[in-house]
Amino acid sequence: MSTSSTIKGPGIAVAQYISDEAPFNTLEGIVQWAAKLGYKGLQIPVDERMIDIQRAAESQDYCDSILAIFQSQGVQLTELASHLQGQLVAVHPAYDALCDTLAPPHVRGSPRARTEWARLVLLQCAAASKRLGLKAHATFSGSLAWPYVHPWPQRPADLVETAFAELGDRWNPILDAFDQADVDVCFELHPTEDLHDGVSFDRFLTTVDFHPRACILYDPSHGILQCLDYLAFIDIYHERIKSVHMEDAELVPDGRQGGIWWVDFKAIVTRLTRYGFDGWLNLENECPFRDPLVCAAEGKAFLDKCMIPPALRAFDDYAGGEVDQHALEKMMGL
Repeated sequence: MSTSSTIKGPGIAVAQYISDEAPFNTLEGIVQWAAKLGYKGLQIPVDERMIDIQRAAESQDYCDSILAIFQSQGVQLTELASHLQGQLVAVHPAYDALCDTLAPPHVRGSPRARTEWARLVLLQCAAASKRLGLKAHATFSGSLAWPYVHPWPQRPADLVETAFAELGDRWNPILDAFDQADVDVCFELHPTEDLHDGVSFDRFLTTVDFHPRACILYDPSHGILQCLDYLAFIDIYHERIKSVHMEDAELVPDGRQGGIWWVDFKAIVTRLTRYGFDGWLNLENECPFRDPLVCAAEGKAFLDKCMIPPALRAFDDYAGGEVDQHALEKMMGL
């Protein structure tokens, strides 16, 4: 484990803030808005209002113009995010109608064309990320097996294995493209996705031969929804965690439904620091009750309190002394 790296932040994932109203309808507007709040970075979705992903994949000049927008406000582009497109890489037929709304009109009604379109966008994201100097990319895995997580009647033998084999076949070429671009693919482990917890992520790793670019976007709130120990998860998967969403959760049970719990963000940051995580902490706001603009302002102030520089030496180094091997052996009576 290492404490030599420094976590970057605070950043903000702006997918939930994009709209057709200024300043949230242009890259310039949303970058300026976030910078005024004091954010140091923005995670930008692959949305035509923010970026022309095909042009970004092909043109360094265009990517330089995007970076100039960030530089003019003193902030950084943390990652590109392709959650919608990643979802469309693998769609179970039960979700065809819903997922068609995420795709452009020319591929709707054709699952094969929709999948191919999503695959091409992910390949463009790899090329664009390289041109933009990014090291991580956020996405979803898609869902072929999810409808059978709690099935009745029981699912037949080898159904899950077949689904994950197909998922691996679809993602392996994309992972290879990101490897060539020197960018990690960070799957957000999320209920409704085939990659939703540690067990499903482990299964996926075996299907892609433990591909070095198959990584994790860590969001503790999704672990809580599944009664998963989100701190122990860091201990197990810290080598694969390359991106973080700081999304809160609150206990709101009633007589008809359950709830979720508060996230201990300071403990999360301590664990990440312990393992030398040097990526970005991006606020993600999904509160259904409070004004999102208030959440963005308050979230920035809260993340400021969570940011900690790593320790450069042990706290009791002042009491230490130099010893050689002979002295060590003498101390143990050897």
